[in-house]
Amino acid sequence: MQKSLPVTRGRKFMQVLEGARTVFLRDGFEGASVDDIAREAGVSKATLYSYFPDKRIMFIEVFRNELAREAADASALIDVDLPVEQVLPFIVQIISAHLVSGLGMRMYRVSVAEAERFPVLAQEYYEAGPVLLRTQVVQYLERCVEKGELDIPDLELAADQLIELSSTTVHDRSLFLGPESVDKDLMRRINRGAVRMFMSCYGQASTMSRSAVG
Repeated sequence: MQKSLPVTRGRKFMQVLEGARTVFLRDGFEGASVDDIAREAGVSKATLYSYFPDKRIMFIEVFRNELAREAADASALIDVDLPVEQVLPFIVQIISAHLVSGLGMRMYRVSVAEAERFPVLAQEYYEAGPVLLRTQVVQYLERCVEKGELDIPDLELAADQLIELSSTTVHDRSLFLGPESVDKDLMRRINRGAVRMFMSCYGQASTMSRSAVG
């Protein structure tokens, strides 16, 4: 469960949020100033503070909003009633794309860097990120098991494995060399390999398709 934040919503709330998103994406948490955010959003500092009492809360709200966009995309795919070998590649693609996105990398770095000084921020990242993603993947895999498409004795372990397979190579490269170090060919190769390995372990023989996983 996400804890409620002392945030006031009003007419210019989304305008402020988008301005904050732009600055956080460009400068990170420490580098972002309230003055820059207010300027980017086209509002006064007084208006900004009327919505967000401090920068930390603003950062968490930006992260939640960004994560909600990713979750909505994933949920739309998960709810599609198509064979697992058709849906799984897109789920893997969404996971890996988020992990190497500019904002995703900055959120990860800031959350780890500030974990000791701001443990609530690290908890927000963990609950709104890894925990939520894992829950969604478990729910999808459970549906596939019920339909007889997959044979999975431990759904939570399988969900963790799928997420880790989706991050193979690309997460570390993005973290240390920057998102631009991961090109489309590498992403495609990692995504296909993740689906192939996952299906070779948990897929029923009747669902395996060379064209879908190769």
